[in-house]
Formats: sequence, C-alpha cells, structure tokens
Amino acid sequence: MQKFNLHTGVVAPMDRENVDTDAIIPKQFLKSIRKTGFGPNLFDEWRYLDAGFPGQDPSTRRPNPDFILNQPRYQGASVLLARKNFGCGSSREHAPWAIDQYGFRAILAPSFADIFFNNCFKNGLLPIVLPEPVISKLFDEVLAFPGFELTIDLQAQVVRGSQLGEVPFEVEAFRKHCLTNGLDDIGLTLLHTDKIKTFEAERLARMPWLAHTMVNPSS
Repeated sequence: MQKFNLHTGVVAPMDRENVDTDAIIPKQFLKSIRKTGFGPNLFDEWRYLDAGFPGQDPSTRRPNPDFILNQPRYQGASVLLARKNFGCGSSREHAPWAIDQYGFRAILAPSFADIFFNNCFKNGLLPIVLPEPVISKLFDEVLAFPGFELTIDLQAQVVRGSQLGEVPFEVEAFRKHCLTNGLDDIGLTLLHTDKIKTFEAERLARMPWLAHTMVNPSS
C-alpha cells in the first residue's frame, strides 16, 4: 500500500450529497476481484454518455462533457471534495479501489458512510471529515480559482492552501500509523513474520504429522 504523509494536489468538486457506491463504481464492474483496472470506470454512468461494461477500451467511450472530472480544469486532480454521506450504499470495496486507481489520494467531506470510510483506510486513501461550513467554503474556492490546490499534511493533521488557513482534522492513531507507513492488513501481518515462523516451527515439532502430504486414494 502506498504511504501517505504529505500530499499536494488539484481539487475536484463532487457537488452531490449521498453519492453511493453504485455511482462510484457500477455493479457490472464488480465481477473482478483483482483490485486493478477500475480507475477508467470511476463514476462511469455520470462520466460517459454510452453504457459501460467490463473490458471496454476507454478510448472508445463517449465522455460526458458536463461531468466534473471531464472538464479540463480538473484534469490530474488528486483531492476529491464531496458533500455529506459520501460512499453510502453497498459495502463494495471496489469503490475505494476505483477512486484510488483514478488518482485520488484523499477525500474531504462533512461525513462518510461507515463501511466506505473504513475501506478507504484499508486501501491507502485518506478520508477527511471537516465541518460542513468549511466544506462549503472550500467548494466556493475551488469554483473561484482554476487549478485550486490543497496540501494535506497527515503528520500534522492539517489541510493547507485555502483562505481558511490551516484546517485541522482528526484521524485515529492506528489508522494514521498504517497510512504513514503504507501498511494494509497483509503488511501489518508481515511485520510479525519472525513470530509466525517461530510458531509454525514449534507447532510442527509438537505435531510432525502436519508435514505429511495426504495421499489421494484414487491416485
């Protein structure tokens, strides 16, 4: 998992409340569990004028010129600004996969759906909860200034770059540790490799039959 410490990026505004996970990555793309290739289908039904399906060549699609991510001023955006209850709906982990693979590193919103919020941390995304008046002010600034950027300092737990000055945010200590060190669940487990090997060796010494390969009677 990619580490997150200090990030500066262009902000893209998603000015809709209750954006659900089916809008983030529609159901037809859930057939794959490979955790790759979902970026081109982020917000697929809003982003394109034609129907999307797995395996399409994105270059053959018809982009919706009115959709925010298709506008030139937001190309290369890596900070997503959203409204309340972002990520509601089903618990699909494909949603943070798609957001991450599009290129976003952080999402700022007044509130998130709980499961989506947790899945973001497990996949290297930083969801930041800020007061609704602050979010509204940031929307005003994004729309007023093309190329508007924010800097997110996870170590200091502040957002910089707006007329509001440094905006503090809360993040649970363990989640902060995992993001700053690039540790997902597998990475956390691998930190204990020596202990795991010791346990397996001791167990094998007590129960040596576990090392025997079961013979298929029909062979």
